[in-house]
Amino acid sequence: MRIRSATTQDAARLLAIYTYYVEKTAISFECEVPSLAEFTGRIAKTLLKYPYLVVEEDGVVEGYAYAGPFKERAAYDRSCELSIYLARDSKGRGYGRKLYEAMEAALKDMGIMNMYACIADPITEDEYLTKNSEHFHRHLGFVKVGEFHKCACKFGRWYNMIWMEKLIGKHI
Repeated sequence: MRIRSATTQDAARLLAIYTYYVEKTAISFECEVPSLAEFTGRIAKTLLKYPYLVVEEDGVVEGYAYAGPFKERAAYDRSCELSIYLARDSKGRGYGRKLYEAMEAALKDMGIMNMYACIADPITEDEYLTKNSEHFHRHLGFVKVGEFHKCACKFGRWYNMIWMEKLIGKHI
């Protein structure tokens, strides 16, 4: 297993991983798969300021995680939002934990003090969404700090959204 910085040359593989989440789950609240050009642009924009990491096994990218602004105002510059996606057949191999550990180290080096995750949350678990993401984040030290009710509709069903946070720096 190897973790490295993503490049725009990874875009096709990362988009292939992400497509499953857009088309088959309510984990992503996007309803249309972005084009390869759009997705490549997202990677390039993120890399200007934040880490965008991939995990590889035997040269195959099995997942990715990236950080982005929590809010656009300068006072929020010590906080960021995280996202993570794993190839659907590669879950349970420790890739997610390794990606987030590497991400946390990189963010600490940048002076980031707060990490946030915006997570789709089912009102009732169904074939499109479970509470696995919340459990994953909780296991890594995140705590739930907010919930928005019935704020997203996908596949004709309403879903909640929760915010989780992990404080990684010393606040003085």
